[in-house]
Amino acid sequence: MNVHPRPERRPAAPETVRVGYPLARRSQRLTVDALARRAGLHPDLVRRFVALSLLDATRDARGQLWFTTDALVTLGRIQRLRAGLSLNYAAVGLVLDLLDRVETLERELRGHPPTSRPG
Repeated sequence: MNVHPRPERRPAAPETVRVGYPLARRSQRLTVDALARRAGLHPDLVRRFVALSLLDATRDARGQLWFTTDALVTLGRIQRLRAGLSLNYAAVGLVLDLLDRVETLERELRGHPPTSRPG
């Protein structure tokens, strides 16, 4: 009986494939109606958030409001703070400002090496 050794099979090396799916195009601008539809809100509520300075918008020559897709993230934060903590809109604005400040400080800390504390 002729026995031939089997060639050694090596498992295929896993290929690293990074697939990114953007949640939204960065350059996309949204109208009040489009933003409200995506967020599941009434357009008047979105206008109210702009009037209360909770949401950033730009106005074109005709006075129409335009938003970046980042406004969707802000709207989510507003909704979570309002529903989860039962905050009024003035308090929501304050908390949003504080969260932005914390994010800025954390970004600055990550950019610098940690300082050693005397033990």
